[in-house]
Amino acid sequence: MPYTAEISRANPSCFLFLLDQSGSMNDRFGGNESPLSKAQFLADVANRTIHDLCLRCSATEEIRNYYDIAVIGYGSAVGPAFAGGLTGRTFIPISEVANTPARVDQRMKKVPDGAGGLVEQSVRFPVWLDPQASGGTPMCEAIRQATSLVGDWIKQHPTSFPPTILNITDGESTDGDPSGPGQELQRLRTSDGEVLVFNCHVTAQAIGKIEYPSGPDSLPNDHARALFSFSSLIPPVFRQTATQLGVDIQEGARAFVFNADPVSLAQFFEIGTRPANLR
Repeated sequence: MPYTAEISRANPSCFLFLLDQSGSMNDRFGGNESPLSKAQFLADVANRTIHDLCLRCSATEEIRNYYDIAVIGYGSAVGPAFAGGLTGRTFIPISEVANTPARVDQRMKKVPDGAGGLVEQSVRFPVWLDPQASGGTPMCEAIRQATSLVGDWIKQHPTSFPPTILNITDGESTDGDPSGPGQELQRLRTSDGEVLVFNCHVTAQAIGKIEYPSGPDSLPNDHARALFSFSSLIPPVFRQTATQLGVDIQEGARAFVFNADPVSLAQFFEIGTRPANLR
């Protein structure tokens, strides 16, 4: 059975985020209905996801290196997107990521007041990534860089739970059809199975979304079908997380969301980063 390898310090897995940082990411979700641009919201969700991964790997006073993390941005340039002390680096052990945020902001969060209501409370919000939005959408080059990085990582971890790649974009690739490079990435594998490629298209329009389809027939255009073509079958271990979030993912569904809204994007990160094999 694939996707059953234990994730441990001796046998870690990895996550690679591919983040669209093109100029159109300056647009807001749903037109002007959201106070945040897609770039701002994506950076917030990615930072929160990295923080959650750090917490999941924590035990007593240490962060255990169950995962390596890399982030590639693609817009006016393609390359590593970590800010601060991690600038320019690719796969980094989770303990070093946890200890090296670019900064720690103060954010307001609503918490229960103990009397059935909510009050705002200041909380620490570690930041590893800043919003970026300029240039085109060189998705093919981003995928090729991902293939090189993941291939090298697999050579060092041939028996690990396969790498998971989460690609978030709001537009069509401007440097060619991503289907070929995406399928080449998807063919990489460890002894536990092929890499898992999750694709999420986000929109500035208030239109219907398509979540985790099992086939391309419902998809509206060639762009959506291209992303679907290199989206992985979702293993049962990830479907369990989706059920806990109230997202119904059927057997045979692909790791693809089209026209995602803010809620769908947050759930996409949650589902894609929660394999249950952690030890």
